[in-house]
Amino acid sequence: MQTVEGIVDLQLEPQVPIPQIQIKFDRAAASRYGLTVGALSDTIETALNGRVVSQVLENQQTFDLLVWLKPQARNSLEMIENLLVDKPNGEKIPLAQVAQVTNSTGPNTINRENVSRLIVVAANAKGRDLRSLVSEMQSKIEQNVTLPAGYYIQYGGQFEAEERATQNILVFSAIAFIAITILMYLLVKSVPSTLAIMINLPIGLVGGVVAVALTGGVLSVASLVGFVTLFGVATRNGLLLVDNYNTKFAEGMPLKELLLKGSMERLNAILMTAFTSALGLAPLAFFGGSGKEILQPLSIVVLGGLFTSTALTLLVIPALYSRFGKYLFAKSQAPASNNANFTDS
Repeated sequence: MQTVEGIVDLQLEPQVPIPQIQIKFDRAAASRYGLTVGALSDTIETALNGRVVSQVLENQQTFDLLVWLKPQARNSLEMIENLLVDKPNGEKIPLAQVAQVTNSTGPNTINRENVSRLIVVAANAKGRDLRSLVSEMQSKIEQNVTLPAGYYIQYGGQFEAEERATQNILVFSAIAFIAITILMYLLVKSVPSTLAIMINLPIGLVGGVVAVALTGGVLSVASLVGFVTLFGVATRNGLLLVDNYNTKFAEGMPLKELLLKGSMERLNAILMTAFTSALGLAPLAFFGGSGKEILQPLSIVVLGGLFTSTALTLLVIPALYSRFGKYLFAKSQAPASNNANFTDS
């Protein structure tokens, strides 16, 4: 991890060694005496940590009755070695015959998660986006680190939260896209017209992608939220034009005239909405500072997409209708003289 560019504050979870009395069981010797490790552990736990065996009532208060060795016996290595352990036949043997008791050192704490031991390697990212940093880290660890059996690496923290949020946004964006498409179809009653409206989505996407590329190329969760917002704005602009075209076409207006007049009627509404949104987002997009870490990436995407969506919507959709008008207009809205209209155009 130290070789990955952008890694700072790299540290391993501190393990402070503390003095301990370690008892290591001799399983072979214990089995010869008919003892199990579980039975030996229970005996040692009772002797050293104590075990509540009953309760005592005194002055209307209840106290636990704890059985364990005296303090001088618990702190003496020799006394622990000579601790008598009951065999199944009732005989007693010293603990030293079935275990090795030594003075040593060990970790001050052992952390666990999901019934597994856990140790944390922590680091921060500086001057680089988190996703590419973790991707490079994973690649280097896979190439250079061989984990023993039973060990595995889990990447958590902000990276895990971002990954989960990204997946949720993609799923809900797909659901929103399907819902919007259905609503558009129910409104215009035509599959070609619905496709003409939805073509604003890639048009808006172009501006958002260019804006992200010009500002560092970092695609974050906030940027994805900005794309979702941008799709809604782009779809609304397309709907304003297409619905107006269909209305004028149903009135029998020639194609060339309805494209010109329909676009000019909706020009003010589209530009006013776009400029109002752009002016509101400009301070967030161009001026940094603390507290704008989420709003600034969102504003950059929406602001960039507004320019392309507004400009290209007013050019692409009229051009599509001029070239493929006979296929794009809703049949239910077609006037009796629609063939003459297209011929004149």
